[in-house]
Amino acid sequence: MASIEFLFVALFAAAQLSAPPVTIVKAARLLDPRTGSVLSPAAVLIENGTIKEVGSPSTMEVAAPGAKTIDLGSTTLLPGLIDAHTHLLLDVTLPSDAEVARRYNGRFVPGLLLAIAAMSPSERVLRGAQLAREDLESGFTTVRNLGHSGIDGDTALRDAINAGRVPGPRMLAAARKLTSPGSYMQSLNPALADAIQQQEFLFVDGADGARRAVRENVSHGVDLIKVAIGDDITAAEMTAIVGEAHRQHLKVAVHAFTPPNIQIAIDAGADSIEHGNDVTEEQLRMMRDKGIFFDLTPTFYTSSDRSRQRATALVQRVLKSGVKFAAGSDMCWFHPGKTRGEASAMMFSALHDVGMPPLDIIRAVTINGAEMLGWQDRVGAIERGKFADFVAVAGDPLADVTELERVRFVMKGGEVVRNELASK
Repeated sequence: MASIEFLFVALFAAAQLSAPPVTIVKAARLLDPRTGSVLSPAAVLIENGTIKEVGSPSTMEVAAPGAKTIDLGSTTLLPGLIDAHTHLLLDVTLPSDAEVARRYNGRFVPGLLLAIAAMSPSERVLRGAQLAREDLESGFTTVRNLGHSGIDGDTALRDAINAGRVPGPRMLAAARKLTSPGSYMQSLNPALADAIQQQEFLFVDGADGARRAVRENVSHGVDLIKVAIGDDITAAEMTAIVGEAHRQHLKVAVHAFTPPNIQIAIDAGADSIEHGNDVTEEQLRMMRDKGIFFDLTPTFYTSSDRSRQRATALVQRVLKSGVKFAAGSDMCWFHPGKTRGEASAMMFSALHDVGMPPLDIIRAVTINGAEMLGWQDRVGAIERGKFADFVAVAGDPLADVTELERVRFVMKGGEVVRNELASK
């Protein structure tokens, strides 16, 4: 009997030693994106990977005497960043203009085809693990991966991150995009076309086929459904997709650019419109009234004077409309000299350059993004009960939003991922 009691005591002691310590993170300032207010000085009390209290350093030190302290000095502390639209299993190199002009598939598809045909599924997942780590190190503690991941590459990567086998952000995975045949890739070698496309897409053919496609993705454990609407997805098919997804308690994100396709998504009750470059004023009003999110993707907002002008007009219309909005990098490109995280962070300058105020940018990638993902109870703000996911920057991101491109400290779930600052 004594030996059993000793075993229980030993196991309890081991559990206590392995339990995450109570930690206090201190900074000169803490920005609350919800209100725009700044707490100065600030401290966050963390226990078991979640936020227990937020207040002044002296209050937190009294509440938890002897806690481990991480002192971030004169920095500004913010919630971990959310990239609401990314492609972690793509690392496309843009072809030259001369090569693009010789092909029928535009600028994006040749690189996509190389990723599919020249890399095995296993290699793509390993590349995705690298890019996920680089995103996390740049402060993106949560991402929503929207397709181009093979059949189950992003769900496998998500599960590996969640199990602690590889480092990376919290991840929502969509697996294969739902779309119509021929909408993405055209003029392919007919002997290979089906095999290539089946790795990336689930094709919709009628309302029943639409429901089957949703259920196929559900069988791979997706967190949401991604649909790419061209001019050949019907209203009935879109309604069937949304209906089946919502029945499975999954949100639906819809890639749509033109007013007719955006309208199909709105009428079907989609949860977010991705890109939406040509959205009308009336459609923004309908989205606002229905609570549909507009997900801005500024990848090409400043690629030319014309694109900058169009993006500036779009951003101002979105801000004035009152529609709920978030932002995602849509990053899938290889940028020489930059990690994936550094490339993803380019979206902050792009949004600011077309007229979005810093606080709105920060909200788009924190509290707004969390609500769009349906994760507002766990991420997006430094509040009691949420995950201890933080970033710190040296300056004031309200005065210079490009500070978000120079993150100096990253914490995910109470664990330090990156720290370029003095601590004690």
